[in-house]
Amino acid sequence: MAKVNFFDKRVIKKFLGSTSVIGSTLSVVVLFVDIPSDWKLRGGWLFLALLVAIYLVIWVWSNNLNSIDINVEGSKVTVKVGDIFQQPGLKAIAFNEYFDTLVDNKVIGEESLNGIFIQKYLGAPVSELDRHIENYAFDPGEIVGNNDDRKQGKKKQYQIGTVCIYDDYLLTAFSKFDESNRALLTMPEYLEFLINFWDKVNNVYAQKSVSTTVFGSGITRIKGHKNIGDEDLLKIMLWTFRISEMRFKYPAKLTIVIHKDKIDQINLLDIKSARNGV
Repeated sequence: MAKVNFFDKRVIKKFLGSTSVIGSTLSVVVLFVDIPSDWKLRGGWLFLALLVAIYLVIWVWSNNLNSIDINVEGSKVTVKVGDIFQQPGLKAIAFNEYFDTLVDNKVIGEESLNGIFIQKYLGAPVSELDRHIENYAFDPGEIVGNNDDRKQGKKKQYQIGTVCIYDDYLLTAFSKFDESNRALLTMPEYLEFLINFWDKVNNVYAQKSVSTTVFGSGITRIKGHKNIGDEDLLKIMLWTFRISEMRFKYPAKLTIVIHKDKIDQINLLDIKSARNGV
C-alpha cells in the first residue's frame, strides 16, 4: 500500500515546480525553431508522455523517501534509514530502568538494540560495563530506589531518561519492567522519558552529534496505545525535542535512525512537509 496518495497535493506541487522549467524552456525553443507540421502532433504526445513519466517518478520517489533533513528551532535534524552503530558521534542505546546487562532472552533479548550492543559492540567484558554503571556519577535524584524483590537482573532503579555515558554511547534508562520482566510504559511516562532524555543530552553532548533510534519501536509496550505506530512515536520525539531546551550548535546535529524493516510504516514526506517535523 502506497504511503503517499497518487494525487497528493505535495506531489502535485513538486511536479508543477519541475515541469514549469521544462515548459519555459520549450516555449523559448519554439520561438526560434520551426517545427515541421508532421512532428507537432508527435511532439505533443511525446511531451505528454514525458510529463506522465515525471509525475510517476516524483510519486515513486515520495513513497520511497528514506532520508530527510529538517530544522527544529535552529537545530539540524536528520531522519533516515540506517544502522545506529555506524553513525558518527554519540549513539543513544535504550536500556531498562535498572540498566540491566543480562542478555538471556528473558531480561534482555538477543535481538533487542541493547542486546546487540552488549554482544557485538561493547568491546569489553560485561563486568566492566557493570562496574562503569555502578561507579558512574549519577545525580542523587536519578537513583530512585532498590527493588529487592527482583529475582533476575539488577535491583537499583533509575529515573527514566537518566543517561550514562560509556565511550561513544549514551546509555539511557528507557523502559520500566513489570514482575515478568516485560518492558512497558504509559504514555505520560513515555513523554516524561523523552523530556528527561533531551534535558540530560543537553548537559552532556559536548557539541557532538547525537544519534538515536525511534524510542519505543521495539518490544516496549505503551499502555493503552497498543496500536501506536512508529510514525506517531517519531512525531512525539520531534515534538518533545522542539519544546525542550535541547539545541544542537552547528555542526553538531541530531540523527534519528530508522531500521530498514520499519521505513514502510513511516511517511517521511509528511514529516518533511510539516513545520518542525510535527
